Amino acid sequence: MSYERIQLTVEEGIATLTLNQPKTMNAMSVPLQQEVRAALTELKQRSDVRALILTGVGKAFCSGADLGSMDPSSDGPSLGTQVATLMEDISNPLALELRAMPFPVVSAVNGAAAGAGASIALSGDIVIAGESAYFLFPFIPKLGIIPDLGATWVLPRLIGRARAMAACLLGDRIMAKDAVDQGLIWKAVADDQLQAEAIAVAKRLASGPAHAAPEIRAALDRAEEATLEEQLAYEAERQKDLIDRPTFQEGVNAFLEKRAPKF
Repeated sequence: MSYERIQLTVEEGIATLTLNQPKTMNAMSVPLQQEVRAALTELKQRSDVRALILTGVGKAFCSGADLGSMDPSSDGPSLGTQVATLMEDISNPLALELRAMPFPVVSAVNGAAAGAGASIALSGDIVIAGESAYFLFPFIPKLGIIPDLGATWVLPRLIGRARAMAACLLGDRIMAKDAVDQGLIWKAVADDQLQAEAIAVAKRLASGPAHAAPEIRAALDRAEEATLEEQLAYEAERQKDLIDRPTFQEGVNAFLEKRAPKF
């Protein structure tokens, strides 16, 4: 399938999905979101994809909602109703699909990740940012609306309620290094090393068990609400299944033979 607003490549098991609307700093227009969802569907159907890198072209990863395309004077439903419908039909499913990919997702954040763009960036299993990149949640201080696409869910889980409140109420830039220090993202690297680092990490992930990302996501998500006793029981339940799979035996054999496992 050909795309106009994104770029999609697959090489040696690593897919790279690049937002490609530099004139709008990769703002999340409806057509762009539709193409991203189509690409994710395509990738899920391919047996040769083992990891995904999500990034952007130009000065920004993604500048958030495409405010310039919104027309509050149009006939029909109010703008708020239109946006809510768009979120229910396109944006929210996109956020959920990113978090449910059958392989690991690496966000390589170049430049600004603002508003919904920050939410999308943080949907990655591992988030790496260039040193000049930043995360911004301007919803309340600039627009009088709450963060969306999962930001209110993920922020307190990553950085705690106090920092999440400040990030949302003040809307200050969180530079890449500070994002690492706060636990918002995993790593910050020199801008000119971002893509190389993302590829290196994606290759490491791609060499792991195919079920790695879904299993770890499920375990950590469940742990947010479970008691220790409940989580211990869950771990035992999953080990019962996973230990009986060929991947575990390959891991054991590789350990005994002092070689890297081949999953």
